[in-house]
Amino acid sequence: MKFIDEARIEVIAGKGGNGAVSFRREKYVPRGGPDGGDGGRGGSIWAEADRNLNTLIEYRYTRLFRAENGENGRGSDCYGRGGEDLTLRFPIGTVIQDEDTGEVIADLTHHGQRVLIARGGKGGLGNLHFKSSTNRAPRQSTPGEPGEARRLHLELKVLADVGLLGMPNAGKSTFIRAVSAARPKVADYPFTTVHPNLGVVRVDSERSFVLADIPGLIEGAAEGAGLGHQFLRHLMRTRLLLHLVDIAPLDPNADPVAQARATVEELRRYDEALYRKPRWLVLNKIDLIPPDERQARIDAFVRDFGWHGPVFAIAAIRGDGCQPLVRAIMDYLDELRCSEPTAFQEEPPQ
Repeated sequence: MKFIDEARIEVIAGKGGNGAVSFRREKYVPRGGPDGGDGGRGGSIWAEADRNLNTLIEYRYTRLFRAENGENGRGSDCYGRGGEDLTLRFPIGTVIQDEDTGEVIADLTHHGQRVLIARGGKGGLGNLHFKSSTNRAPRQSTPGEPGEARRLHLELKVLADVGLLGMPNAGKSTFIRAVSAARPKVADYPFTTVHPNLGVVRVDSERSFVLADIPGLIEGAAEGAGLGHQFLRHLMRTRLLLHLVDIAPLDPNADPVAQARATVEELRRYDEALYRKPRWLVLNKIDLIPPDERQARIDAFVRDFGWHGPVFAIAAIRGDGCQPLVRAIMDYLDELRCSEPTAFQEEPPQ
């Protein structure tokens, strides 16, 4: 199953500087001749793949990107300074397409890959280029060329960083609504999620991760019962699993520990590698437990479940405890990225 993250932006490369019309003026040199310099080249715009990014969220807020213009030429054979190039960073897996022509400009497949997406304009020629035996005092120059302007469609086939795992009605959809802009269906009955919902969780201006709300598992999912293999397969692509458990079920006969064990057993039966994937326990709906009983209920669950990993207690419907969990996830993902080996970096095209 593929998720698509999309954005549309406009890029405008820098205009080249104009050539200058100038003549040498020095004492005792009455006819010094032309000395107008060329204009500088406009800045180009490059796309660069960055493994530290995983969403296109920053291109949802900023849509227009301009590179610097080149400076105009000046007298005394002074050429204008070239405009600075602009580099836009994208997640690995981003496909950049010209929206007007349909041309695929770049398919960013590995860290450090650089592709030119808008070329800066050439600088204009100063009048020193037009001097000849018959034109000793040329007064013509050429203007700088405009930079390329393009409307781009960005498409990223997203692999979620974090998958939500749990029985139906454990509160997964409520949690993703609490921490992201995704709006999956939420109701007080099981199976409200029938297809994965993807949310981009923005921690600060430069850090975000992708969270997938996977439909609730039922017994026999490993053999294809319910939505079965389709979504267990997607969990294989995540870096971290959050096992959400309803610690205060409305049904008095429901046993949260037994439900949690059943979910873990489905993972183990489906794939041992999935079972051993990093997993955190998130106990949801603690707001339904009296405050003076919460810690004892949490401790009893962890003991009976035999859990020794990270534990978080939240009330997703009110947002209680969600932000500390989100920050812990982001810190964990940052550590994973820092520990990954650096991939081959392609030399940018000339």
